Amino acid sequence: MDYKYIEQLLERYWQCETSLEEEKILRTFFCQKDLPEELQKYASLFAYEHEETRTDHLGDDFDKRMLEMVVEQQPVKARNISLTRRMIPLFKAAAVVAIFLTLGNAAQVAFNGGDKSQPANSTGVSKSVGIPSMAKTDSIHLDSLKKVGQKVSSVIIK
Repeated sequence: MDYKYIEQLLERYWQCETSLEEEKILRTFFCQKDLPEELQKYASLFAYEHEETRTDHLGDDFDKRMLEMVVEQQPVKARNISLTRRMIPLFKAAAVVAIFLTLGNAAQVAFNGGDKSQPANSTGVSKSVGIPSMAKTDSIHLDSLKKVGQKVSSVIIK
């Protein structure tokens, strides 16, 4: 017998170009008892698919076997958690915020010059705290000049 068609189908099967109908033809062909010797090596592949679909059924005792495999565990007991125990994460967050605020204030004081007392100069006498800086006195002087200029201009205009 000539098996060229089956060999062509096998070639197309290995290249993944067969249709479902052609694969069904291959399966039915390889389920035969008398196969040529050169095609005998492929029989187990196609016969397996055919036999597996026939014998792969769940038994009537499937539910019983599955229930036996599942072991019932004891129910989990609920624990009572006090209010203070629930609030511990909130307390931790508040402590972190307080620490950051304290460190921020300390850093701000350090960058702004520390305390308001002036260090002693070379003579050992500390400067008076009540004397404004030169920049402040200049700006006060300029502001007072502007006010005087405005008064004079308003008198001239009238």
